[in-house]
Amino acid sequence: MFSGIVEEVGAVASIVSRGTGVVLGIASGLPLEEIRVGDSLSVSGVCLSVKAKEKGRFFADASAETLSRTTFRTLATGARVNLERSLSLSGRLDGHLVYGHVDGTGAVREIRRAGESRVFHIRTDPSIMKYIVFKGAVALDGVSLTVSAVHTEGFEVTLIPLTLERTTFGGLRAGDAVNVETDIIGKYILKYLEGRGSGISLGFLKKQGFA
Repeated sequence: MFSGIVEEVGAVASIVSRGTGVVLGIASGLPLEEIRVGDSLSVSGVCLSVKAKEKGRFFADASAETLSRTTFRTLATGARVNLERSLSLSGRLDGHLVYGHVDGTGAVREIRRAGESRVFHIRTDPSIMKYIVFKGAVALDGVSLTVSAVHTEGFEVTLIPLTLERTTFGGLRAGDAVNVETDIIGKYILKYLEGRGSGISLGFLKKQGFA
């Protein structure tokens, strides 16, 4: 489990096909001496298990399922990736609970200035949009963000200069794809309400202004 607070921006050093998946080699300045084989790392929002490591680099498998659901299907060597180690129980939760289980991808439709900040308009699939709520939490490429606006076909997030500087978002352009993970708590609430047969549904919540 992760918080969505990026520790470092690494780079894809190698991509090697292995069966229906690939083995990714990630160049990283994280303290790899503290990371064990089998540990989980968030790589641009995707939870991967470290299978091997060497000086300044770690390796992880990405399955066919992962490739099909994430931006990893078009990943190339040299690409910059957001990195975060898994949470410890004694740590502070500064973002929100992020599992690294990506729901799908979105595309940057527009980027506009808002003072020193930047507003990113993300277009994504309706199956993901049903979990997106105004002022709710969402993880994009592993970055914990707050939804600042909701539209029929997408949503907006506002990034402050510090986030732009410390993540890959500073280099994103219109048309670029991002990994999207919606808030796990919202998923459970919606599933519970839809399964109760109480008359409370996604349509009802939207009509009342809650979604």
